[in-house]
Amino acid sequence: MIRAHSRGPLPRRSFHYYNQILRSQTLSPDNYTFNFMVRSCTQISESPEIGFSIHGAIIKYGFELDPHVQSGLIHMYSEFGFLSSCLSIYSTLFEPDLVSQTAMVSACAKSGELDIARELFDKMSVRDSIAWTAMISGYAQSGRSREALRLFRLMLSEDVKVNEGTLVSVLSACSHLGALDQGRWVHVYIERNNVRMTVTLGTALVDMYSKCGNMCKAVEVFEKMREKNVYTWSSLMNGLAINGFGIECLEMFDLMKKEGVQPNDVTFVSVFRGCSVAGLVEEGIKHFESMSNFYGLEPRQEHYGCVVDLYGRAGYLEDALNFIKNMPIKPHAAAWGALLNACNIHGNLKLSELASRKLVELECKNDGAYVNLSNIYAESSEWVKVSNVRKLMKNAGVKKIPGCSVIEVNGEDHEFLVGHETHPRYGEIKVMMGEIARRLRLPGYVANTNPVSLGMEEEL
Repeated sequence: MIRAHSRGPLPRRSFHYYNQILRSQTLSPDNYTFNFMVRSCTQISESPEIGFSIHGAIIKYGFELDPHVQSGLIHMYSEFGFLSSCLSIYSTLFEPDLVSQTAMVSACAKSGELDIARELFDKMSVRDSIAWTAMISGYAQSGRSREALRLFRLMLSEDVKVNEGTLVSVLSACSHLGALDQGRWVHVYIERNNVRMTVTLGTALVDMYSKCGNMCKAVEVFEKMREKNVYTWSSLMNGLAINGFGIECLEMFDLMKKEGVQPNDVTFVSVFRGCSVAGLVEEGIKHFESMSNFYGLEPRQEHYGCVVDLYGRAGYLEDALNFIKNMPIKPHAAAWGALLNACNIHGNLKLSELASRKLVELECKNDGAYVNLSNIYAESSEWVKVSNVRKLMKNAGVKKIPGCSVIEVNGEDHEFLVGHETHPRYGEIKVMMGEIARRLRLPGYVANTNPVSLGMEEEL
C-alpha cells in the first residue's frame, strides 16, 4: 500500500500505513519501506520537513547506506532545492551506480550547477536516456541552448534512445535560439519514429514554431493535435501576439473559452500582448480587470508590466506612469522597463530619465538602464551628468554587455557581437553590409541612429 500511494495521486496516504508499521509490535520498516516513503516525500516537495523526518528515521533504523535509499534521498533533496545535501549523500556512496549517478547529475542540473553536472556526466561509464535528458534539460533551462543542441547530437551519435523529455528540452533550446531548421529536424524525427504526440510534446512544437516565426506551421501542429490544454492554447496565442497578429490572438482567446478551456495566468500574458500589438487599450484593461473579478486570478508582476506596455505602445505615457504609481504592489523592474521602452519609442526624454533612474535603483547591475540614462543626457548635451553616470557604472562594477544577434543559415548558427570581428567570414560580411547600406540609401532611406550609444561602447 505504501508503494502504491507513493506512485499515485495521494502520496500523503503512505504515511497512514507507515505509522501503522511503527505502532505494530511485530513489524518494523525496512529498506523497501523507506525507499517508497522517500518517493512519497519527493512528491510532497512543498513540505520538506516531512522529508527530514523520514531521513532521520532512515538513520535511526540503519538504512542510510542502502544504495536505493541513498538514490531516493538525492532525488528528494534535489526537488527540495538542497544541493549541498545531495552532494553530502552522494559522497557516502561506495560505488555509485547508474541510478545514483543519474540522480546526482539531475540534482546539479536543476540547481543550475551545470559545470559540476557535466563533470559527473562525463565520468559516467554508462549513460541512459534519463541521464542524457537531465543534462540536456539543464542546459536548455539555463539558457545554454547551443550546448543543449550539441549534447543532443552527441546523444544521437551514440544511439541512445530519445524520450519525450529529451525532445521537449531540445525544442525549448531551438525556441530560444530561433533555430527553425533544427526545430524542423526534430519534428521530422518525431514523425519518422512514430513518437506519440502528447499534449506536452505538441505544445513544445507549437511554441518552437511560434518563436521561430513560422506561424503557419504552428497553427498546423495545433490543429492536428487531438488533445490540447490551456498551455497549448496560450502558447499559440502568445505566438500570434509576438508575431504581430494581435486580432487573431484575441479571436483565439474567444475560441478557447467557447471550447470550455479555463484561462490561467499564462493565458492572460498572451491576451495582453495581443491587445498591445493591436492597439486595443480599452479591451486590454477590461481583460485585466476580469482576471480577478471574473476568473479569480491574482495579477502578477508580469501582468502589471504588460499593462504598462499596453498603455505605452499606444502613446499613453502619463496613463502608464499613473498605473505604475497606483499598483497595489511595489513597482518592479518589468514595469519601469516597459515604460522606458515606450518613452524611447515616443521620444519622451523626461519620463525616460525617470524610468531609467528607477531601473538603476532597482537593478544596480542593469547595464541597459545606465546606458540609456547616459544617452539621454548626451542627447541634451549634459556632459557632466554623462560623466556621473559612467562613474556610477564603474563604482558598481557594471560593464556594458555587447549586443548580440544570432542567425541560422543552412542549419548552422552564426553569432555576432557588437564591436567584435571574430566571425571567420567577417571580411566578406562587412563588404556585403556596406553594399546593402549603399543600396538602401539610393531610394532615400536614412537610418535612425538615435538609440546608438554615444561613445559609451568604446569607454566601457
